[in-house]
Amino acid sequence: MASYKIAAPDEYLAITGMGVKTLKITKAAWVWPFQRCMRFSVQPHDYAMSLQAMTKEKLQFLLPVVFTVGPDVNQRGANIRMFHDEPGKPSNEDDVATAVSDSAVRREDRGDALMKFAMLLADSGRDKGPNNHDFLEGIVKGIIEGEVRVLVSAMTMEEIFSEREVFKRRIFRNIQSELDQFGLKIYNANVKELKDAPGSTYFASLSQKAHEGATNQARIDVAEAQLRGNVGTQKRKGEEAREVAKIQGEQDRELAKIQAETQVQKTERDIEKATAEAVLKTRKVELDRDVQIAGIQAARKTEAEDEDLKREVQIKRAAAEMERLRATDVVKASIAREAKQQAADAKAYEIEKEAQANFEKDKQATEATAYKTKVGVDVKVYQIEAEAKANFEKAKQHTEADVYETKVGADAQAYAAIKLADAELQQKLRAAEGMSAMAEAYAKMSHAFGGPQGLLQYMMIEKGTYVELAKANAEAIRGLQPKISVWNTGAEAGSSGGAGEQQSSMATMRNIYQMLPPLMTTINEQTGITLPEWQFGRMAGQMSEAERRGQGSNGQKE
Repeated sequence: MASYKIAAPDEYLAITGMGVKTLKITKAAWVWPFQRCMRFSVQPHDYAMSLQAMTKEKLQFLLPVVFTVGPDVNQRGANIRMFHDEPGKPSNEDDVATAVSDSAVRREDRGDALMKFAMLLADSGRDKGPNNHDFLEGIVKGIIEGEVRVLVSAMTMEEIFSEREVFKRRIFRNIQSELDQFGLKIYNANVKELKDAPGSTYFASLSQKAHEGATNQARIDVAEAQLRGNVGTQKRKGEEAREVAKIQGEQDRELAKIQAETQVQKTERDIEKATAEAVLKTRKVELDRDVQIAGIQAARKTEAEDEDLKREVQIKRAAAEMERLRATDVVKASIAREAKQQAADAKAYEIEKEAQANFEKDKQATEATAYKTKVGVDVKVYQIEAEAKANFEKAKQHTEADVYETKVGADAQAYAAIKLADAELQQKLRAAEGMSAMAEAYAKMSHAFGGPQGLLQYMMIEKGTYVELAKANAEAIRGLQPKISVWNTGAEAGSSGGAGEQQSSMATMRNIYQMLPPLMTTINEQTGITLPEWQFGRMAGQMSEAERRGQGSNGQKE
């Protein structure tokens, strides 16, 4: 049964079987009966190894390398153009584009790297081992190890060190040529630092030589005689001592020069710092002043705007109140006029109906009388009808006159009410305009006096408010006869302190208690209130003569 297969972003589908000559590589396709579809990944993998190689000079070393290798998805060869198969019809690879060379088309893999990989390595894990990646890793590492050893054996150690980029390009080129036959591509090649092989100290010696420099020249030349090496070592030591002394002197001179320059720079920085601090303080003072000025201006502006808004609110309130009163008065006048008009119409209607009823009643009575008497009926009936008509016309005219009079009175009252409302409206408009003008004047005066507080003080001075307040205060205390009492309690009241400081702690409480009766006497004389003696003691007027003499020695009353 046919099924539609779709590969993941890092996968491809390899389809073989009916309708496919060799192999079809695609991302999505219909899989028909008698066809087989296999998925294979194209993710690159890192292959790290440490190769042991020998140079042209027979020097062994370890070469750590890391290669990132994966299927080449860009080299599609004859399959670079996609097939456009009709749904329900197997693909036919004989319709491949003729733009590819004939040699590539005649090859089994058609020049397609993915087809090479799928045919040679993609499904090899099923027969070559339990893990397809391990089998592929063995092939890739074998190619890398063989090509690196062949290349290293034709180069000297100096060439490898001095021409590192050339060495890396040669490895890349040689290995890539071998991997092309499997449809693989090197995405990245990293050659790490060379290391000594087991039992070799070549790189260690080179590192020691680089670090010790000229003092280790005798040790580097291991082929020279021991005696020459020792002499050279001593000679180098003497030269080293001289060089050290020379370098030390130069360092001392440079250090003194640096210290002097440092002091100069420090002094300059201190000067710059002091200048900057002075500028900063000046700027802060200026900014503070500007902020205060701006605050004062904002406050003044806010007060002025507040006064303007209050004035506008008062004007709008006055106008609204005027419109409300005018509407109220007009509506009331209209309602009164309509009520009077309706009352007059109702009264006229009643009079008219009553007259018609009387007319009908008289007419019926006349007809009855004429029917009974049968004599002089025509003349009498005519007279009665004429009289009835005359009465009716008279009543009707009287009714119409009353109605007209009522209507004219109602119109006059309504007109008078409207005129009164207009007069009141004009009066209130004038008052509002006057209030608006006064508000504007007060706003200008407030601005001139520095704010509402200054305006308030000016108006109080102008209208004599302060004088009136002073008169009111003077009038409030006129006729009062305040009585002032002074008590001097304690034996130490008149002394400077020497003996008073030796008084006991009970002297203060005794003095306070002695002060209470005179105080109650004063309250009684000024207010007329007498407090119970069980709570505060007896007043001075109720004290015995002996008690008064005892009090006289402790205080006085004025």
